Amino acid sequence: MQKRLVRKLDLEKVISEIEPHPSPKAYLEQYTISAKVAAEILYTAAYIYDDIIDRTIVDLGCGTGRLAIGAVLLGAREAVGVDIDKVAVKLAQTNAEKMRVKERTHWIIADVDVVHGSFNTVLQNPPFGVQRRGADRKFIKKSLELGCRIYSLHKSVKGSREFFKRLRSRGTGFIPTQPSPFLKRFIEGHGGKIEAVYAILMTIPHMFEFHRKQKHRFVVDLYVIEGESFKK
Repeated sequence: MQKRLVRKLDLEKVISEIEPHPSPKAYLEQYTISAKVAAEILYTAAYIYDDIIDRTIVDLGCGTGRLAIGAVLLGAREAVGVDIDKVAVKLAQTNAEKMRVKERTHWIIADVDVVHGSFNTVLQNPPFGVQRRGADRKFIKKSLELGCRIYSLHKSVKGSREFFKRLRSRGTGFIPTQPSPFLKRFIEGHGGKIEAVYAILMTIPHMFEFHRKQKHRFVVDLYVIEGESFKK
């Protein structure tokens, strides 16, 4: 069994070794989360909110398993990864074996709608709705049903150059920010409560034909949300 990681840089390094999707699909918006952003999210969840170590985790839209595997490496009791893409889930299983966390990870090929149960923590990097408008909504609704606390990434509406420059100058870490009015209404309308929103700079490599740059940088927002189970 893999020894629990403590240092953020060690976690980032290990996550970077988790293989990304070999043939991502644009219509599913399969952008592999960067190792840096994944490590930042997991460290925030673990050491600011106490939602990883000895907790049960579900990763909705898990892809090749970076968040779920990273959570177990930080000390999660167990993690379940769910994705509709068979190739991604099979690679997640391989990645879990490679990282020696096979015994504490479980992988399901399914739409997130079919998932039921109760988890301490939901992690998700859902489709942003760029290719399919509103694609992230069912992830939000399902996460609120499943988890006490949810960590959900969404494309930021704050695209000003000044905001981008502030994040770029920091190089790493989050900047507290305000939620999107639409997402705030949607989350609260489905029984959730936003605890915090953090902006972070995401970098993805050239992946699809319509990408014009070798690397694309953009601002994403991490929503920390209380789910329905939090109140029970």
